[in-house]
Amino acid sequence: MAVAARTESHAPGFRLEAWAGWLPGRDRLASGGTVAAGADLPSSLRRRVTPIGRQALDAAWYLLAGTHGTTPKIVLSSRHGEYSRTFGLLSSLAASGEVSPAGFSLSVHHALAGLLSIAADNRAGHTAVAAGGESFGYGCLEAATSLAEGIDRVLLLHFDEALPESYAEIGGGAEDSLALALLLAPNRDDGVGERIALGLAPSDPPGTDSLAHCVATLLEGGGSETRAAGERLTWTWQHVA
Repeated sequence: MAVAARTESHAPGFRLEAWAGWLPGRDRLASGGTVAAGADLPSSLRRRVTPIGRQALDAAWYLLAGTHGTTPKIVLSSRHGEYSRTFGLLSSLAASGEVSPAGFSLSVHHALAGLLSIAADNRAGHTAVAAGGESFGYGCLEAATSLAEGIDRVLLLHFDEALPESYAEIGGGAEDSLALALLLAPNRDDGVGERIALGLAPSDPPGTDSLAHCVATLLEGGGSETRAAGERLTWTWQHVA
């Protein structure tokens, strides 16, 4: 979506080395980039998470297992997290006044990043971002800033699942479930992967576009640029020659 007469600023650039994701309408993991195919998600992780959580961890594990022992910082972005888990806990609390301790321990927003770090023996640290409908955009900004400050690699993991119709009002509209993992590196001339520029401009008028869905479509179908107008900002993701 184009925005006329906008003043656009640019975040620090980065390189996209590889990506993997469960995209809307697809029944298998999609992927691309320079990282070799990774291993299947361990069953110990599969058992502890919801379906959208399994898809998110599956995409991330695919990239981590192909990085030959390197330990990227993990940035997790999500608007609602594992919503089906949260809804189950709230329903249980309303019905009986009690919740499962195991379920509650995994209900924090960064739970998947913690599980992933433990399973991969990754001690590089992680950050969780929740910024409404623009969560993926701010996740990209956090990743780009981390790389600009000297981090060698960042694994950006974004996921969200569609909310029930009764929650459409707070959800900002219906949106397909999506899990997308990106392996990012500093924007050096000697680096591998595609150079990406991230642009930001005020949204006028505010929009409800999903940058995560736009980027997923771009990665799968090719192209050089995508743009999404959020509630506060219009985000531009551009391949740079």
